Amino acid sequence: MLIASYNPRSTGDTMVVILNQDIGDQQVEIHDEVARIYDEDSQTTLGYNFLKASEILPEIINVNGRVSLTPDQIKKINQYLKDHRFPGDIQFDDDPKFVVGYVQSVVDHPHSNHLQITKTDVGNGQILQIVSGSPNMKADIKVVVAKVGAMMPDGQIIWRGELRGVQSDGMICSGRELELPNAPQVPGALILPDSYQIGESFEFDKAKHLFD
Repeated sequence: MLIASYNPRSTGDTMVVILNQDIGDQQVEIHDEVARIYDEDSQTTLGYNFLKASEILPEIINVNGRVSLTPDQIKKINQYLKDHRFPGDIQFDDDPKFVVGYVQSVVDHPHSNHLQITKTDVGNGQILQIVSGSPNMKADIKVVVAKVGAMMPDGQIIWRGELRGVQSDGMICSGRELELPNAPQVPGALILPDSYQIGESFEFDKAKHLFD
């Protein structure tokens, strides 16, 4: 997993790179202008803060939000890490995190009167169990799925977790959560037209017409 964000208006010249979910005690190691955040028990790198990011990648200076790092940019970042006594352990990730899903089945959550458990096909033979609270949830619809590792428009990151004791591996999104223009400001999954293909990347720019 790879999530990178650069928000100069709020964090200054700092790029935050998240590689893994925080599951234990965090520790921080700082060398020069880089901070490595890692799990104390497993020594797994959770992420990095690059405190002078534009000196490494001058081209991101006009970005405000998520950064889609290219293989060449990751190679440059990894070399920078090695030069500052860190492992160059950032891997390229081109797996789309917002995809078209097909809800195969829906059952009531055993410990909630408003949650439901879906089996949702996101393509390539991958069926995700996703717990949803959408009041319009039903089987045989196409929806937008934020997979584990997705960063929502508001900055929230989607992690694997449990809702009332049931595993959930992603989120079925509403138009409001996706911040699509003119989307109804009420709960409810965005039900896509049947012309959308299961597993294809959900392109925000192409979806602006959905609520015209």
